[in-house]
Amino acid sequence: MIDHVGFRVTDLGAARRFYDAAMAPLGLRVIDNTATSFLIARSGDEPAPFIWVGTEKPSFWMPGHSTAAAPIHLAFTASSRAAVDAFHEAALAAGGRNNGVPGPRGPEGMGYYAAYVLDPDGNNVEAGIRAAANASPAG
Repeated sequence: MIDHVGFRVTDLGAARRFYDAAMAPLGLRVIDNTATSFLIARSGDEPAPFIWVGTEKPSFWMPGHSTAAAPIHLAFTASSRAAVDAFHEAALAAGGRNNGVPGPRGPEGMGYYAAYVLDPDGNNVEAGIRAAANASPAG
């Protein structure tokens, strides 16, 4: 569906530490891109789709473009409830702030289990799994 999306951060080192830790439980990798950016992807061998994260203004931005003042929301698919729990724990240990402990979200019949953290720039990062409502908590 989506080939790539990107957003800017204020401190590339802090963002890299956060996303390195938080993406590992989800089976995603942070890949070097340039001195001022990195990519989040499945692997170096499968770099697309990807999320571009960087500190520089992209070259294709026209003079009227500016960084959004509002934070963004990124939702990642987890492979299990245990991966959601590990994502939350790793993200907090890497400097993220809790924005919703792991647990059921939405209508019970939807069977959605997710956790939310704020990255170093205040962006809401979510990991969740959609499964049968009676799935085991350990995943």
